[in-house]
Amino acid sequence: MDSSPTRKKRLRRKKHTKISDESSLQKQSLARVLITLIFVLYTIGLLSSFLSLPEVDTHQLSLRDVNGKIERTLNLSNIQEDDDYDDGSNDGDHEQQIDDYERDDAEAAYEEIDDKGVNETQTVTSIVPKSIWPVTVRDEDGKWEDIQHPADSSVTMTVPRFWSAPIHDQILMSKTKAMQVGTCITPDSNGNLQRGDECERKDRTIFVAIASYRDWQCRYTLESVFSRAKYPERVRVGVVDQIIDGEDYHCDVPIKPCEADSSQALCNKAYQVDVFQMDAPLSVGPVFARHLGHRLYRGEYYATQSDAHVSFTQDWDVDIIEQLEATGDDMAVLSTYLTDVQGSIDEKTGKSLRKTRPIMCNTEYEGGHQGQHLRHLSQPESNPSIRGQPQLQPYWAAGYSFSRGHFVVNVPYDMYQPMIFQGEEMSIAIRGFTIGYDFFAPERSVCFHHYAQGKNKAARNKVHHHWENADRYKGVGIQAMARLLGIVKMNPETSIDKWLHTEEDRYGIGNVRTPEHFYKVFGVDVVKKTTIPNLCNFVKPGVMHKEFMKHLRTDGMGLDYENISLPFSSYIF
Repeated sequence: MDSSPTRKKRLRRKKHTKISDESSLQKQSLARVLITLIFVLYTIGLLSSFLSLPEVDTHQLSLRDVNGKIERTLNLSNIQEDDDYDDGSNDGDHEQQIDDYERDDAEAAYEEIDDKGVNETQTVTSIVPKSIWPVTVRDEDGKWEDIQHPADSSVTMTVPRFWSAPIHDQILMSKTKAMQVGTCITPDSNGNLQRGDECERKDRTIFVAIASYRDWQCRYTLESVFSRAKYPERVRVGVVDQIIDGEDYHCDVPIKPCEADSSQALCNKAYQVDVFQMDAPLSVGPVFARHLGHRLYRGEYYATQSDAHVSFTQDWDVDIIEQLEATGDDMAVLSTYLTDVQGSIDEKTGKSLRKTRPIMCNTEYEGGHQGQHLRHLSQPESNPSIRGQPQLQPYWAAGYSFSRGHFVVNVPYDMYQPMIFQGEEMSIAIRGFTIGYDFFAPERSVCFHHYAQGKNKAARNKVHHHWENADRYKGVGIQAMARLLGIVKMNPETSIDKWLHTEEDRYGIGNVRTPEHFYKVFGVDVVKKTTIPNLCNFVKPGVMHKEFMKHLRTDGMGLDYENISLPFSSYIF
């Protein structure tokens, strides 16, 4: 028998509750009345609470069906990280940032979905972090994060956090949200630096990302960026410098000692340069290096990417901004393969001597041990067919890219693609296309490439390349290519369980357009691994530009491909 105090108490209570039958019936009747009254009052209260709930804006909901389950990306990490990029010099701005996030958080809707046992907490809108200027990741000590090396899990790397998770929310990004991205060097009357297009063009900041592998010319490129900018005070450079210490030149060391020449950028603009240095043996190709470069972005108005051996033209910053804004498309990305520097820049004035520029249209499948994939071939260079603005093209190039800052936020380089060299450009282009971005060839080149030819051949041929690490990371590129192709739906012959799906919410595709739409319009057969020839006959003369630019949305948020469905060949044959 249970001899616990509780058991004894219950027994004693039961003994003392004996009552007459009549009294029991009266009390039972009274209990029923009380229970009924309580139930009625509870029902009225519940109904009143339900009717007072705020209305949910269903237009903000972003759902997609994946294998029969409803998913939505959760992008609230920045709420807890809004102080990560505050150097303490803003005199109260930090408190204002917290207040702003609290207000934004109060407006975010949450929904608990219970679908046959599947419970998922979801959010409908992402939050654009606050940005500051000047800014450097060197002020973020203790606020970085550890990641595993993508090809060697035994190696842990401490790297800067992303400024923001993607903000497209799997829908067409609004103009209002796009205008929240971009630091102005001059604040408005309220001290706000994120002023959108109210910020004068000369005050709009530019982030320049450079990935360098044991390249002695990196610091010359950096010097060119600053010395030939009209407004160098609004430029910030992020370099991923992959070197062997003691053997290679450091990209953050001036060409000459500052005592000998204090005018060098690395002397008087050092605060505007962030260099992430890593040991060259850890290098697994340009994709991971540029991924780290995107982690250095801190909310600048524009973002550009170039190689580490490039020379810029005089006033390049003003020129390229004018070209981008001439498109009228906030989702525009200017990109091209760069022309060789020899014979391209006037050494006295720094001005371009070229009237021609390349355009991206010549692409074909190639094979290899990593699998078949699209790669760019030599691109045609000629005088622009479209004057007064950049010319629309289907593809993107890694050697040079210029866009609004939200492009690198929404389409960051995938860290899970080690030892990829060919294929990265297709991945970025198609992912960007699905999120709503459009690609253009600049009307005028603002920088030129130092190729290993002519007078530069001997010096450039001495530069090492990342594939000297190929034996160290043998085989990882095969799985990386399977993921690259799988994300953009270019390998339907491969089962989806055969490639890594980690962080697809960050490195995956969008819902504005589909990869299949891209392949249909631009003549790519992902089953037969072929392309329809003569795409350049559609792009180069400006047919694509004239036909497709008719469908630029009135708010300037990209081309509406709902009205563009025919294969390009139907326009030229």
